[in-house]
Amino acid sequence: MKRLIQHGLMFGNLFHVASPALVERYNRALQHLTGKTTALTDFHVDISGYSPEIGDELGDDLYLNHAGVNRQFILLSTEQKRSPLLNEKFSVNRDILRRFISDNERQLFALTATDAVAGELVNSVFEIDTPARLFDIHKIEIEADTTKGTLRHAEHLSDLVDRFKGEDDAWFDDVLIAEMINTAKQTGDITRNPVKLKHEAFQQDNYWTAHFGGLYLFQGVEHPAIIASGEKPRGELPIKYVFDMEERNRIAKFLDYNGLTEPVVKARGVDGAAILRQKMDFIAADALAAKGHDLTGMHRSKLRRLTAKHAHDLPEEYEGLAAMVRWAESGGRWPRISSDHPAYFYSLRAADTPDRNLVNMLLAELSPLDVRQLFICHKTLFYQQYRSWPEEKKAYVVHFLANEYAVDKAGARDALFGHEPDMSGDDAPELPRAMPKVRSRERMIDRVGPWGAVARERKR
Repeated sequence: MKRLIQHGLMFGNLFHVASPALVERYNRALQHLTGKTTALTDFHVDISGYSPEIGDELGDDLYLNHAGVNRQFILLSTEQKRSPLLNEKFSVNRDILRRFISDNERQLFALTATDAVAGELVNSVFEIDTPARLFDIHKIEIEADTTKGTLRHAEHLSDLVDRFKGEDDAWFDDVLIAEMINTAKQTGDITRNPVKLKHEAFQQDNYWTAHFGGLYLFQGVEHPAIIASGEKPRGELPIKYVFDMEERNRIAKFLDYNGLTEPVVKARGVDGAAILRQKMDFIAADALAAKGHDLTGMHRSKLRRLTAKHAHDLPEEYEGLAAMVRWAESGGRWPRISSDHPAYFYSLRAADTPDRNLVNMLLAELSPLDVRQLFICHKTLFYQQYRSWPEEKKAYVVHFLANEYAVDKAGARDALFGHEPDMSGDDAPELPRAMPKVRSRERMIDRVGPWGAVARERKR
């Protein structure tokens, strides 16, 4: 994993904590939340304040996320909103934290100037011992305050001020006035600088969780289902459909029935054939690396020449995508590719729905040879699979991600997903989508394209 770290592909964009003041504030918050402190004077934290160095020091990677539920957080700076979330247990947690920081940026900037803000993502479940408990999670709320209780004192002072304004004899109440003065010393003038955070409740119906081997839970769609990365969860569940990753036809129908995906070559404003060709390169690199070919720093043209020489070693995924590219570019014979074909899910991307991030995450797991999508959409699985790759593939993938993808992350994500938000922490402006050049070609895709089989089956 050192190669990933050296190229900024792992633990990248973490917030550096090095000043004595920040370390002292972090320790106060850590003591407040967990009863522990760190002896380190230089470390890095993610968006939640989790530090991999401190996790190693304490021998506990979940020191801010006990049992993987109700994640705690420590904010030292609003700059943490640009950081990733490490050891992710729920796919929605980073989005919730980032939105909380963005919605309260001015207030948090002022609070973190002198203290750390500590808090917790709270739901009604404190332990997930069975898969059925996941269905008890519907809403996430954020509880937060500084280690000195600034927000709590500000709320108390606000109540005192209301009493002072509302009671007829308040001017003669020396105890009330003294309490107001003492509280104001801790909060400052809340009439000029109100100290209050927006606490929004976040609905959580559709999400991925790392619990029970990895589960994608879709409750808030027309046709709900659970999709398991490993074995199907056991026990009675309040949902009718439960799939595992081997049930490709059923997953394809689920995605289609709920309108969650679209074919890459049908998507507006993108060069679908070029995207499929890049996926073909990743698939070829996997096959060539398995044969011991050195792919370090290999350019695309050279890789494709080497691929042509070893065409007999290429898997079905490659051949299926190649047929799609030929059909998309020349309008030749359309490939008969059903949802159980290995290339099928490589040909899809998430439709423009509120669940597009989750769907792209699921598609990344269903098409693991597309290392770029795996890295962007499902880093947990990317790092897990990276450990088992041959050195030749590791070198190729790291070189590609560091020298091609990292050069223009936003551009690459826009080209791939179109409507995907910028995951770096900066909201990129939404780009206008180009209208399709030939509308009749879209109708032909619906009628006879490689995805027509799913549509026809749905009509039946």
